[in-house]
Amino acid sequence: MGALDSLAAYFRFGDHETDLETESIAGLTTFLAMSYIIVVNPIILGEAISLEGYRSGEVTQMITVATILSSVVAMLVMAFWANRPFGLAPGMGLNAFFAYTVVLGLGVPWQVALAAVFVEGIVFIVLTAVGARRYIIELFPEPVKFAVGAGIGVYLLFLGLQEMQLVVDNPDTLVSLGNVATSAVAALSVAGLALMLVLHARGIRGSIVIGILVTAVAGWLLTALDVVSPGTLTPPGSYEQMTNEGLLGLIANVQYDFTPLVAGFVDGLGMITDDPLVFVLVVFTFFFVDFFDTAGTLIGVSQIGGFLDEDGDLPEIEKPLMADAIGTTVGAMIGTSTVTTYIESSTGVEEGGRTGFTALVVGVLFFLSLLLVPLISAIPQYASYLALVVVGIIMLQGVTDIDWQHPAWAISGGLTITVMPMTASISNGLAAGIMSYPLVKGAMGEADDVSAGQWALALAFVVYFAVYFAVDAGMLSF
Repeated sequence: MGALDSLAAYFRFGDHETDLETESIAGLTTFLAMSYIIVVNPIILGEAISLEGYRSGEVTQMITVATILSSVVAMLVMAFWANRPFGLAPGMGLNAFFAYTVVLGLGVPWQVALAAVFVEGIVFIVLTAVGARRYIIELFPEPVKFAVGAGIGVYLLFLGLQEMQLVVDNPDTLVSLGNVATSAVAALSVAGLALMLVLHARGIRGSIVIGILVTAVAGWLLTALDVVSPGTLTPPGSYEQMTNEGLLGLIANVQYDFTPLVAGFVDGLGMITDDPLVFVLVVFTFFFVDFFDTAGTLIGVSQIGGFLDEDGDLPEIEKPLMADAIGTTVGAMIGTSTVTTYIESSTGVEEGGRTGFTALVVGVLFFLSLLLVPLISAIPQYASYLALVVVGIIMLQGVTDIDWQHPAWAISGGLTITVMPMTASISNGLAAGIMSYPLVKGAMGEADDVSAGQWALALAFVVYFAVYFAVDAGMLSF
């Protein structure tokens, strides 16, 4: 048996009706869709993390390495233990909470914040090992499970259209249509999206990857030809850096030593007792948001991949859950915020990714990006986000699984779908559906159909939001 046959047997390509080429393209697609985190996460965390004796640029590069390595660890677990095609990395939103709310807002030292993320990861590992996370996720009402995919789809659509500048801020209506005549990003994005949609409609393999790369190259060419100013269609500063230093010069100057971040984490463990109440609050918030974001992502992406059973559950969900738990724990130790499953994984699943080999390809590409950080950062975010629009449209098919004639299904499913994009939060959408379901069932005289666990889960959300709103309004402080 050759190496390729061994890979096919290990990842069970035959059982999932896939092959090496399909899985590889799916992995590349997911990587291109989520590789922006390699650049964005260090920028966000760099606002909060400072090291004496190091310039901010050097700290940013350390966080870049930590971001990549924590992602690789999580995806290796996903590939070889869970055998699922999901990509993982430090989560957006959670990194902003880490930097702007916990460190800069509450004044918690970044070392202690890393310790909080570490504790969260340990708690996740324990809960996953004993099956508690799986039990809680399976308590989600059926309409919520079937609505998650569509909710994430609308969320992806909104994110993609915003980054493409086709949806822009409006003081009167909150949002409105962007102008392709005055926005070079919007004009090029529309052209790139049209190409991607045509290729996808014709069934061209790798249509999403082709669309991203062609759009990115077009942006750089238009900049090089002086059609637009540097920074308009290219990431800020990247064109000037590439022109002045060249790719090899940029690569040679990358800082790979992240041990000062590890030392900071160790210091943070010793500082936990300085203000234990705040520490517990931070751990709880990280835990609560990450738990439901990950659950929603896994269910939503699994829906378009056909992984869910007849009850809307993901078989052996504890295995992919363990991947994000281990990634979070390792990530905190080396200097980054909570690692979670990425909704951009849906781009690879749409390209046919069905096994852990897709995740392995993403992990390998993340690792190789240690050498090519400047090249990865050269892909404009609007080009990557074209994929979110295409996949978002595809994920809307999940609405057909909802019984819209049943009030409890329609209300909880509808709230799940709409609250996600409107609040820019998967967990908020889940909360709306989970809290409304028992309430409506009770109003219909069908309270007996709601399990005690579902009532408890709804109550947990009520308590969480009561504390959250009280803290946000200054009525409760720690």
